[in-house]
Parts: sequence; C-alpha cells; structure tokens
Amino acid sequence: MKFGLQIPSFTWPGGDAAIGPTLARVVETADAVGFDSIWVMDHFWQIRSVGAVDEPMLEGTTALGFMAAHSRRARLGLMVGGVHYRAPGLWIKAATTLDVLSGGRAWFGIGAAWNEAESRGLGFAFPSLGERFAMLEDTLKMAHGMWSGERGSGTSLEGTTIQAERLLNSPQSLSRPRIPIMVGGGGERKTLRLVAQYADGCNVFGDAERIAAKYAVLREHCKAIGRPYDAIERSTLLGKIDLERASTGELVQRFGSLGEAGAQQIIISVVGVNDTSRLERLAAEVLDPLRDA
Repeated sequence: MKFGLQIPSFTWPGGDAAIGPTLARVVETADAVGFDSIWVMDHFWQIRSVGAVDEPMLEGTTALGFMAAHSRRARLGLMVGGVHYRAPGLWIKAATTLDVLSGGRAWFGIGAAWNEAESRGLGFAFPSLGERFAMLEDTLKMAHGMWSGERGSGTSLEGTTIQAERLLNSPQSLSRPRIPIMVGGGGERKTLRLVAQYADGCNVFGDAERIAAKYAVLREHCKAIGRPYDAIERSTLLGKIDLERASTGELVQRFGSLGEAGAQQIIISVVGVNDTSRLERLAAEVLDPLRDA
C-alpha cells in the first residue's frame, strides 16, 4: 500500500511570510519519512470544506515547482487540476516541466472542476459541465500525443474543443512511457470511463463500501475497452487526520479497510501539519506498520 500527503491549507503561524519556509519543512519531512506522493489543490481561493474563502491559497503549479526543490523521492501533483483553468498545451508543458525538473516525479492530476464562484470571481470562463468534460477528454488525448515518442507525436489534433497543429514536446518527460495521468472524481458514466480509456490512476472518495463500488464500475469500463484493470492505480482521498483524536489502532483499521476495498494508495491531510513531528509520528506508528503487514 502507498500513502500520499495532501496539503490543502497554508494557514500557518507566522502569516504569509512564513508560508514558504513552513511548506519547505513540511515537504522535506514528508519526503524523508516515506510518503509516496505529495499533493496540493488546484484552487485560487480556499474551499469551504477546509476553511474561510479568504484564507491563504497558493497557485498549484508554481507550488509544485517549489516542492520539487525540497524533495527527492516522492511524486508530486495536483489533486486535481481544474481543466478550464489552463489551456491544454500549457497543462501538458507545465506537467512536463515539473517532471523534468523533479527528476521524473510528476503526476498529472486533472478533472472537470466544480468551483464556479472561484472562477467567476477571478474572471475564468466557466463552461457548462458537458463542455468541461469535452475539454477534459481533448486534453487527455493531447497529453497522450505530446508524451509519445522522443519529442511528441508531431501530429495535429482536431478535438471537440482543441485544434492543435503540431504536438511537439521538448524536452520530453522523464517519466516513461508518460507522466502518469490521474483523473479525479467518481462519476460512473463519464469520469470513470475517461479513467479507463486514458488514465494511469483514479481518485475516488468515501468509505470502504463506496470506493469498492466505484472501483467495480471502473473494472467494467476497463473490461468494455479491453484494458487491464490492474493497469490503473486506485487511490482514495480522505479527510483530515487528527492525531490528537484518532488512535493509532483506529487509523490502522480504517486504512486497512480501504486497502481491502481495493485502494492501492491512500492520500490524507494532517491537522496541524506545520508541526512536522506529526508526520514523523504518523509514519512510524501507522504507515510503516501497514506497509510491512
């Protein structure tokens, strides 16, 4: 079983000037204690399930570049990118840049997005859900083309929302055969179909019973197109872990049940993560024993 750390909040002691040094310490510690991946959200305002809208929020792709310089082994990604926030070619070049500069440690996390208030507030166009799914599929097709061969396929792409004349990508990603693609979300008709067709990983939410049902739907989509189900890494994103309230035994049991339901990577956030001793304790008391089980 793999474990990832999501960092959804930057509201830390010391105010805005302390965000950089604190993030560096958190990433360095998570990397050192063995987290397999480290993630940030792709939002520009804080989301309601985490905190107040005006709390600090970093732009995700820039934050990942900073995080790459403060880590050595963990993969890095957005959980997950909102497809309408960046043009498709920029999405793929940004992910390639992260992969090259991190030594081949990028994830390309992407999804249809949802935060209309944030988009309207900052002037991003917010197409309909159907249009965003069309953008998502075109972006995934473009990613496959640009991450093929030594410098991309070189072909054109005439998609529903994209007209690209030459899929050139130089430098090419270090991750081969491509940067692993994660499509976030558990929609059974569209999202999980796109996972089966284009992605290397999925991320769904919920308890063990719910995620097992989502993985079963994914298995059927894979079967329909003749793709091995085991070619896709199955992950789940949990809410905050509060080490002051949850016992080691409770966490081991909870994580174990998710593994039994089919999750291969569990991605968590930790209350008070700026106190990096909590990451050290979590790794020693929970994550390492589960890996060794």
